[in-house]
Amino acid sequence: MNLNLDNKNALVCGSTQGIGKATAIALAQLGANITLIARNSTKLQQVITELPNNGNQKHTYLVADFQNPVHLFKIVTEHVSKVQTIHILINNTGGPTGGPVFSANLTQFETAFTQHLKANHVLVQAVVPSMKKVDFGRIINIISTSVKQPLDGLGVSNTIRGAVANWSKTLANELGQFGITVNNILPGATGTERLNEIIKNKANKLNKPIEEISKLMQNQVPMKRFARPEEIANAIAFLSSKAASYINGVNLPVDGGRTKSL
Repeated sequence: MNLNLDNKNALVCGSTQGIGKATAIALAQLGANITLIARNSTKLQQVITELPNNGNQKHTYLVADFQNPVHLFKIVTEHVSKVQTIHILINNTGGPTGGPVFSANLTQFETAFTQHLKANHVLVQAVVPSMKKVDFGRIINIISTSVKQPLDGLGVSNTIRGAVANWSKTLANELGQFGITVNNILPGATGTERLNEIIKNKANKLNKPIEEISKLMQNQVPMKRFARPEEIANAIAFLSSKAASYINGVNLPVDGGRTKSL
């Protein structure tokens, strides 16, 4: 099985922590040149020092705000002109604010739509021309299991994640002929800052200890624990490789079996 990513250039979004950072490390371990992209330059510089390097890899970073798609497109397009080709794009950014969908205001929807769908779209437009030139591309979107089963208390997220999933499936149909695959990873509850925030909010709402809420959530998973970011990153790394060349347009839950639907 060929998992080697030597001489492949990967652009990993939201890569200063959590699943994004774990993914950058996993792809670097397979030999890819990593370009990190996020808002915080200090954190980006730190992660660069943590990436594996076989001596021939070139790792770098870009600073950008996903709330500004026009600027994001400009920065990434300029970067592509320098490296010639981005072979792997990992679309990943922080989740929308929680709460019931009925209570959400229009600004929350607009913010989430920009940060997730519009940002993903301009990134694809920036990198796909270079993928077509080499007949190889991997676009992997980190979404949520809410694509298959809406999650309570995450109304805006459920809505926007569904839009991203359908956008992604449409792209897969359009780009497959060029050797470019487009797939979605659907992480379950994963040990990240995002999960800690969700647990804390639930605990405050229910007036219960954080530890109790955490245990209740873990018990909803057949494996009785949360995922580690590295476990999500391993699935992403596989889909990025040549070994996954005929996997296209799928929603892959990595959730320990929590999602009840097929």
